[in-house]
Formats: sequence, structure tokens, C-alpha cells
Amino acid sequence: MKKAVLLLSGGLDSTTTLAIAKSQGFEVYALSFAYGQRHSHELIAAKAIAAHYGVKEHRTFTIDLGGFGGSALTEDAIAVPKDRGSEEMAHGIPVTYVPARNAVFLSFALAWAEVLKAYDIFIGVNALDFSGYPDCRPEFIKAFEAMANLATAYGVGGEGRIAIHTPLIHLSKADIIRKGIALGIDYGMTTSCYDPDAKGHACGHCDACQLRLKGFRENNLGDPAPYSV
Repeated sequence: MKKAVLLLSGGLDSTTTLAIAKSQGFEVYALSFAYGQRHSHELIAAKAIAAHYGVKEHRTFTIDLGGFGGSALTEDAIAVPKDRGSEEMAHGIPVTYVPARNAVFLSFALAWAEVLKAYDIFIGVNALDFSGYPDCRPEFIKAFEAMANLATAYGVGGEGRIAIHTPLIHLSKADIIRKGIALGIDYGMTTSCYDPDAKGHACGHCDACQLRLKGFRENNLGDPAPYSV
């Protein structure tokens, strides 16, 4: 089995990406981050999801992106936007963007991949229903992949080429959910909310919740994850 490092947040997209990687026969090494985010519910979900899918190894790294601030996900003084319309979500970069987060996460994944001699890295970024995040775009992924092959000993060694896999990047949230259901995913295990309650129940009003709920509605399905409203 080919080894792959996969970024696992505990959310809908990364879980679907995990199911896809497993269906393609990869031996998955999952990587999660306690990066100073508002809540730990996604890390609890990631641990359960990794166990459910029988990944080869699951590691959670602690890094303090909250030390820089600049995001509603890492700084309590910045409110998480609620009840934004689709038109508003389609324009600009929201305050829930965490500066350079995917660049940082992929750099950690690349380091582990080099140690494992794994030439495949999976990340569940999406360029359609992505709330305007610049580090979810194909241009970023292409640039990072090029850098990875120039910046690592095993990348320049000529034994193989490092590939960043983004199987969801051109799919709508509805398409992602449809693909995940076909793969047998229990989306009740996942959490996407930016601002859940103390029990981990989703708010139903942040951008992540709205995009997720829209995706389930477009499949004529209810979201099996718990909501506080």
C-alpha cells in the first residue's frame, strides 16, 4: 500500500477526503492540529474519525497560531459572523480566515511525509463553497506542490514526485456530500461549526454551518450532526 499523509480536521470535507484516500488504497497517516482555535470539538471528532477508518497513525500537533491573532477562529475579541447571505459570503475574505493556516499545515504534513517517504499528501480544500479563503485555491495548491518538490531532500532526490491531492477542490458542498454518502460516510461524526456550544452542537448560523446545511438540502437530506437550534 502506498503511504499518504492526510490533514484531518474532523470536519465534513477532510472526512470525505479520508474516505476517498482509503477507497483508493492508500495507507493513511492522519495529521490534526490544536492551533489555538476557539474549541476542541473538532479534535475530538478527528480522533474518533481516525479510529473509525483505521488509519495507520493519527498525530495531533499543538501550534499557537492564536499567538498571532487576526482571525475570529483564534481570537475571542473578533466575533464569528452569523447569518450572512450567499451573496455576502461570495465576496471578500472573511474574518474566519486564519492567516497562512493551510500553508503551515501543509508544511507540517510535508515534513512528516518526507520522514515516511510518502509522496502523496491529501487535503480537503474546496474552491467553490470555500468562504473566500485564498489558501483553498488551485493556484495555491499548485504553487505549494512545486515548492515541496524543490524544498525537500526526497523531493530533489529523484526517487519520486510529491503530489498534493485535492479531490474536492472543484466540487460543490452538495457534490461532496453526495460523494461521501456513496462511500458510506456517517456525517453525524463530523463537525464543521465555527462557534459550537459547550456540548459541541453546531450554531447553524455561521458560514460553515450555512454552507453545510445548504449542501444537505440540495441532496434532499437532513444533516445528521447535532445543532443547538
